[in-house]
Amino acid sequence: MQYITTTELRTKSKQLVKELRIGKRVKLIHRSKVIGRIEPSYEPNPLSKKDIKELKSIATKLNLPKLSYQERERLYRRHLVGKYDR
Repeated sequence: MQYITTTELRTKSKQLVKELRIGKRVKLIHRSKVIGRIEPSYEPNPLSKKDIKELKSIATKLNLPKLSYQERERLYRRHLVGKYDR
């Protein structure tokens, strides 16, 4: 399947999904003219061990203060009151 018409979208959707999972692109035809291309969207890969180590090293370089949930809640509420109190 290299192309599909707009009317065939309903009847050949299973075949279209199958082609997209393989990684193929499909041209969309409307009134005998190519109006677009349907291509698979690739999911981002999960973080690798190298990426996790890099993130940890960046976090230690930033040296951010450790906050408890109560402190986070208090700071967030203070921010909201300051932002929306008029």
